[in-house]
Formats: sequence, structure tokens, C-alpha cells
Amino acid sequence: MQLLKFIATGLLLGSSCLAAASPATWQRSQVGAKQYPKKVAPKVFIVSMFEPEAAAWWGVPEFDLLAHNITVPGASPIFPDVHCTADYSVCQLITGEGEINAAITVSSIALSPFFDLTHTYFLIAGIAGINPKVGTISSVTFARYAIQVALQYEIDLRELPDNFTTSYFPQGTYAPDQYPTSIYGTEVFEVNAELRSLAASFAKKANLSDSESAQEYRSQYVYEAATQAPSVLECDVATTDVYYSGKLLSEAFDNTTEIWTNGTGKYCTTAQEDNATLQALLRTSARNLTDFSRIIVMRTASNFDQPHANQTALQHLRYSDAGGFEPSVQNLYNAGIEVVNGILNSWNTTFAAGVKPTNYIGDIFGTLGGTPDFGPGRKQALEDAGAITKRGLFRRGLRFL
Repeated sequence: MQLLKFIATGLLLGSSCLAAASPATWQRSQVGAKQYPKKVAPKVFIVSMFEPEAAAWWGVPEFDLLAHNITVPGASPIFPDVHCTADYSVCQLITGEGEINAAITVSSIALSPFFDLTHTYFLIAGIAGINPKVGTISSVTFARYAIQVALQYEIDLRELPDNFTTSYFPQGTYAPDQYPTSIYGTEVFEVNAELRSLAASFAKKANLSDSESAQEYRSQYVYEAATQAPSVLECDVATTDVYYSGKLLSEAFDNTTEIWTNGTGKYCTTAQEDNATLQALLRTSARNLTDFSRIIVMRTASNFDQPHANQTALQHLRYSDAGGFEPSVQNLYNAGIEVVNGILNSWNTTFAAGVKPTNYIGDIFGTLGGTPDFGPGRKQALEDAGAITKRGLFRRGLRFL
């Protein structure tokens, strides 16, 4: 019954948002239609992952995000439209859930000739699970690091060696506490810490939503952070398509975050898409199509990543309603609109020129320049990834066109 109540709550929330903005009433146009300018240069691009996250921004008093609905080739087949305000200053894409959907959708929009995204701020705005040791449901978090925690070896728990504390251990290694030596390049992304703090300062102006059921649910946790009222936090996000639940997995991925960020990251939330979105934006930034220093990763907490003392992990995952879904979706707008308005209102004085990062930004390879402050170093990371260099290809009688 609680599960059905949770589903019903989500459906009602989506229905209320869509009542005034049904897709059937949208005026759609294909990219390249004559009534559109050759290049659209949004100041802010909101990145939503599924319908309730997206609908939180529709019908709001600040702007009409459905003034233009542009169908973009390569976007999600169930969310094919990019939505924009009348002046195109704010746009929104919906990736579809999961890493593959996010990577392809964001790449398609970033590579579209319809957009000029060289000065656009990307606000990744989605819901997430949260570590009760760090924060509570309905809170708003801003990440500096995104860690692809499931990019590891896995052994079934029933076959786990006696000296292993978790079934996950990094690729190329022999134990959970070692740094991966088989590198893919998507393990960790680091975004602009200065911009993150600015976004968090804007979000702190918001009146955050909560619910009585969420208050009752969080009171059952022993961690002080879990029992507090919702707040705005600066902490980091774990990416995995595995929707996990449990104290042991939370501790394992907390450890992964610690090791893979060289002790700098703070595991806080868990989501599915962020590393995929960031990889798409990193590759296009390397070709000067987007600006990786203009990315904000905001996640609001809809649930905890582990049960309280009187629950099993399964009960927590499938049979309990934490009361956080609806307020977490509402807080995407409540906090997010403060961030969007903060950027728009200070565009000429601060944001048009960009917020210069004081930290390293990018991936483990140093793709965008600079020296990564995580990982084994650029040279070793490329070697561990089996990179093919131009010099190596020339040696083999090959050449780049």
C-alpha cells in the first residue's frame, strides 16, 4: 500500500504540472524551421532527466519555458523537444533516465547546429538519494565531483573473499581500497568549485519544501544530519545505473569517492546520469562548443540511500514511503529558480564573462588542460587507459587526416 501511495503521489504531481502544459498543446517545430533564428544562445540550459523533474519548471511565474518547443534529432524518443522561453534566454532538455540516454541526448543537443552553447550555463537539476550521515531528504545539494562508482569489478556476495568488505573493487586492482589501474576516463569529473559556491549561495535564499511524512520518516534515523530540516549543502554525487539500497553499499561507495578523488570528495548523493552528461559536455568543451567551467550539478534528495535501524534494505527500497519525492521535485524549482535568476540578473556584471575556477576542472586525463587533482597523474592515466597517441600512430606508418 505504501508503494502504491508513493507511485500515486508522483503521478499526481506530474499531472498537476502538466494540466496547464500538455504536450498535445505544444507548438512543435523541427530544427531549421524558418521562423527560428540561425543560432540560439541560451544563457541557462536546465538539464532534467525525466518528466516530473522537467514539469517542475512548467507554468512557473518567472517565465514560460514552453514558448518554443524544438524537436532536435538525436534527443530522447520520448522527450524529443528542447523547451525554451520566448527570448531563448532559458532552455530545457530532458535526457531520459540512465547513463546511455543522458550521454546521447546531451551530445545531440550540444552538437546541434541550432544552438550556440559557448557561453551557456548548464544547470543539471534532478532528484537523488542522499547519505543520511551527510544530509536529509528534501535537501538541495551542489557537487564539485561526480564519481562513476559502479565502474568496477563486482563479485556476488555469496562468493566474496573473506577479507573483502564489499563486492565492488576497482578495475585492474585486487582489493576494494586500491586505485583503478584500468582507466576508462569517466571515473571522476570535477566542475567549477567557485561557480558551485555561487549557485549554493543563490539557492540558500529559497524557502525549501518539506512534508510531514518526511519529517516523521527522518526522525527514525540515528545520524544527526538525517534528522535536521532540509538545507542547502555542498557535497558530491555518485553516478550509477544501479539503484542501490543499504548501509554496506553506501559505505562502499563512500570509500570509492574518498579513494578516487584522492581524499577531496565527500560522498553525499546518488544519481544515474551525471557522469554521462558531464562526459558529453567535456568532449564538446574540448572542441569549444560548450564551456565546462559553466556547469552546475544540483541534486535534491528524495530518499535516503540506506534504511533506518528498524528496516531492512529491501523494505527501505521497495516498501517504504519516505515522503520526500514531492518536496524534492518542488525544491528543484524552489532552489533552482534562485540559481537561474542569480545568473540572469548578474549576467552583465558577472556571468557573461564567466566565473573563473580556482580548482582543476575536467576529467582524469586533463583533457581540457591543467593538472588533475585526482588520479595517478595525466601520463599514467593515459597509459592505464591504453591511449593511442599521434606519435605512436606515425611510428606504425599511420597518420591522422
